[in-house]
Amino acid sequence: MVSVTRQLADLLANTSYADLPKETLDATRRSILDWLGSALAGSVEWPARIAQRIAAQLGTSDQATVFGAERASAAAAAFANGVASHILELDDVHKGSTLHAAAPIIPAALAIAEREHASGCSFVAAVALGYEAAFRVGEAVNPSHYRFWHPTGTAATFGAAAAAGSLLRLKTEQMQHALGTAGTQASGLWEFNADGAMSKHLHPGKAALNGVLSADLARAGFTGASRILEGERGFFRATSVTHDASRITDGLGERWKIQENCFKLHSCCGHTHTAIDVALQLRAQQNWHGQDALAHIAEIHIETYGPGYEIVKELSPRSPFQAKFSIAYCVAAALLEGRVGLEQFSDDRFQSGTTQDSVSALLRQVRVTVEQDLTHKYPAAWPARVTLILHDGCKLTGASDFPRGNPENPVSTAELEEKFRSLIEPRFGTRTVIAGLRALEHLEACEDMAGAFPDLIPVSHEPMPRR
Repeated sequence: MVSVTRQLADLLANTSYADLPKETLDATRRSILDWLGSALAGSVEWPARIAQRIAAQLGTSDQATVFGAERASAAAAAFANGVASHILELDDVHKGSTLHAAAPIIPAALAIAEREHASGCSFVAAVALGYEAAFRVGEAVNPSHYRFWHPTGTAATFGAAAAAGSLLRLKTEQMQHALGTAGTQASGLWEFNADGAMSKHLHPGKAALNGVLSADLARAGFTGASRILEGERGFFRATSVTHDASRITDGLGERWKIQENCFKLHSCCGHTHTAIDVALQLRAQQNWHGQDALAHIAEIHIETYGPGYEIVKELSPRSPFQAKFSIAYCVAAALLEGRVGLEQFSDDRFQSGTTQDSVSALLRQVRVTVEQDLTHKYPAAWPARVTLILHDGCKLTGASDFPRGNPENPVSTAELEEKFRSLIEPRFGTRTVIAGLRALEHLEACEDMAGAFPDLIPVSHEPMPRR
């Protein structure tokens, strides 16, 4: 019987742009649009500036674009752009695999596409194939994998290698070796969450770099484990309590996973988003404005699912990073301010190690519990219920299984373009917004990806203030 690793490698090595359905290509274009906003805006943040400096130390080269910095080698550019893409917590996410695909996969694809002077069509196909590999591997080990491992650093390493390998036109056996080399490097532990460390940004950067390295090594004849997924000491057994290898092959080549991609509208962990949306709906129903929520609410009860709760259970965040992973803070901010954007996680709200605005008062009213009926729905759904008990005794309840931006609760391409504009215009101006959207519009007509994003943003070596 042909191994699942081999079957996946065969699809990845033998699928081109012409083989992909229109719906898959449409989903890929939307994913690239969504990624570019996060990557550009994130490139001026402090962790990205650190990554850019380290990338420059890896050797002088002009192979590929590093947003916000000088050009670098393909591997270094993939690393720096991967870090930048994940900082703002606005990059995409996938429910079944619980991973953010764009941040590791698209920087790897762009770096190789530039270095190899590949066409825009080849780049788009490589991105779709990278998502295919990442999502399928992530689904195969989820949900038990998620307890200790951050799938954006682990499963998405396979996706970055697949995207890079597609652009290098690896044959099936070479692609199998690339997956083997990717799998032995795949890593990313959740312990960073205890400290609010920058490791979360490192994971997609390292996955992107490892993907480029894996594909380059395979093209040069370097071998990797042939059964890296299902082998006795392979990825499945090493990183999960239970796994389902059929998730790799079910509908392989017929049902394209990138069409399941989800887009984030709030600048925080995806496990908070359904509860945020429910809170925003309740606020709108009551026609609350300004501080109205604080005046009316006596108690807030948030019900969520177990695996998500473990990531977002912080009740008293002491930093912007912890706040992004606090479902209590995010819901309180949504109820009080009507949005959960970048400004809700600004440094000045946490100057003395605690929240310094009126959100902190509402936080004291929040209770969060895990409910088994919601946990049973995960990861196919990311459900939440929010109940508000008002000072007058009135009880308001709302619930949803899917946040906005999921295929089940979709946003339009126009909304994604507005999200891009909102991220780019305040930082780089209208001209950069127009240049970025124009580049994306003509991406598949591009004959050489080395010229796809010329001078998109000015290079600056000044780091942002440390967070």
